[in-house]
Amino acid sequence: MCLIIFAYHQHPDYQLILAANRDEFYKRPTRTAAYWRSRPDMLAGKDLQAGGTWMGITRSGRLAALTNYREPQNIIPQADSRGMLVTEYLTGQNTPQHYLQKIHVSTRTYNGFNLLIGDARNLFYYSNRERLARKLEPGVYGLSNHLLDTPWPKVIKSKSKMTHLLKSDGPLNTKSLFSILADRSVPNDSELPETGVGREWERILAPAFITSDTYGTRSSTIVLWKNNREVYFEERTFDPKIPGSVVGTVSEHFRADPL
Repeated sequence: MCLIIFAYHQHPDYQLILAANRDEFYKRPTRTAAYWRSRPDMLAGKDLQAGGTWMGITRSGRLAALTNYREPQNIIPQADSRGMLVTEYLTGQNTPQHYLQKIHVSTRTYNGFNLLIGDARNLFYYSNRERLARKLEPGVYGLSNHLLDTPWPKVIKSKSKMTHLLKSDGPLNTKSLFSILADRSVPNDSELPETGVGREWERILAPAFITSDTYGTRSSTIVLWKNNREVYFEERTFDPKIPGSVVGTVSEHFRADPL
């Protein structure tokens, strides 16, 4: 994922409301979200190049999502696959805290990443650039390709929209959450971060929903996790030739029952 906006214990009915965009090169082979044949309780997409995933959830209530940390000057060409960090947590039995303690000693072998992991009781954030596991308190958070809540324009704007949505009357619906993720507005150059990719690419990467000839938003995902442990998961996949055109939808509803 390259943008994750989430509200944790900020709604009377939901313990977690999460909206995320996965941005990737169009040519990278991908399988849409599904229950894995090898792990039938795990719902996640699959990176067919490296074998891991960027986001997933299990029927036992384990959730994980990952974004890359943008720093082109520090790329390790033969680094371990960051997507495997998500897969290994989802298929394991360690608590979020114990899992982060376990991987902390080896995360220097990965390119920069941000990892959000949790279960029915706790939610944690960890970055191998900050190298600090944070247990998250109730709140509205935003994560892109820098540290948690780094005030990039799309993070600020998306968090504000999420906060406004939480204050509105009426039932929560995925249409409003997908609209947050669909924002293609580009901020002024003066607001753009400087991450080492050049001004033209900073403009391309600045919107919540990214489009270009070779790289962009491949899918958007919503997770609604109710206080009664009911989980609703919806993923929309887009046609890279027609930006924003939905070519596939996955919807799943289940009750997260801890083992």
